Amino acid sequence: MARAAAALSVDDLAAALARLGVRPGDVLMVHASLRRIGPVDGRAAGVVAAIDRALGSEGTWMMTLGADDEWSWVNERPEDERPALLADAVPFDVLATPADEDIGVLAEVFRTTPGTIVSDHPEGRMGARGRLAAAFTEHVPWDHYYGPGSPLDRFVEAGGRVLRLGADLDTVTLLHLAEYLVELPAKRQVRRHRMVSTAQGPQLRVVECLDDSDGIVERDDPDAEDYFASITRDYLTTDRAALGAVGGATAELLDGPDLVAFAVDWMGTHLAR
Repeated sequence: MARAAAALSVDDLAAALARLGVRPGDVLMVHASLRRIGPVDGRAAGVVAAIDRALGSEGTWMMTLGADDEWSWVNERPEDERPALLADAVPFDVLATPADEDIGVLAEVFRTTPGTIVSDHPEGRMGARGRLAAAFTEHVPWDHYYGPGSPLDRFVEAGGRVLRLGADLDTVTLLHLAEYLVELPAKRQVRRHRMVSTAQGPQLRVVECLDDSDGIVERDDPDAEDYFASITRDYLTTDRAALGAVGGATAELLDGPDLVAFAVDWMGTHLAR
């Protein structure tokens, strides 16, 4: 019977991140699979501690959190039906609403770790830790929350890098910024209704944004691979990313501004009709 792999210590994991190219003071956006990283002392909390250690007191890192929403199905119904359907919905609360469970356990542990600052938005909620955490997460645009002026835009302006630790190819949230920047003749937009907590009590609010669930254009081939996965794969073939291993995970470190520029070009070529 095969022996279980020994758990990595926080120091071991921080050292592996350093070998990949993570440096104290860096600005990172992290996408990680705990299963692929493998056993770590402290589990998800140990991963958070290791990234904190690798970045030091001057570093900053951010994660997509999303928000648990059992009422998301309402936004598939006609708009005039939504207010009544959401009347009894549990409102989004920036501090209390858990992260979207589809993003993974690490997102919720990251959200609830002391020192993490969370953006107040029910659709594009981010969490950040470190020197620039408040600057990244405050005053998020209500509409088009992934576009200009968003936490993603601020991250790129800060020269941030994307750290992928065994994550699926279609999970690079930063590519949503490229959807706003690419020039296409028509981009699919959506309107979503959300119940949110306010100082005056629960309120129904409408969010307008590009379609960040099904894509900004309708593909000619309905069975085509998610274009975020295609962009990430194609970028990794250019040899512009640092590659390595962190625990059992294949790890990549991608330059944020360069990735966005690459994605804008890719979308302009592959998504234009």
